[in-house]
Amino acid sequence: MLLNFTTIPLITQSQVVVALTVIVIFFGIILLLGVRKSYLLKKENKRLEKMNTSMKEDKKYKDFTDGHMYGGN
Repeated sequence: MLLNFTTIPLITQSQVVVALTVIVIFFGIILLLGVRKSYLLKKENKRLEKMNTSMKEDKKYKDFTDGHMYGGN
């Protein structure tokens, strides 16, 4: 009573192809979303670099240690 497994296919070739196709589509979508996110981040970074980030230098320094917490009463 020896069973011959070659006559009873457990997984057919078409099932393997369908599974691999689903996996490729899934990771392809993830890859496209990552590339899109990277593009948007680069675009945002360029926009932020164009902004004027310099602070005005004419403000005088104010000593914050004169308060009651620092004992400078």
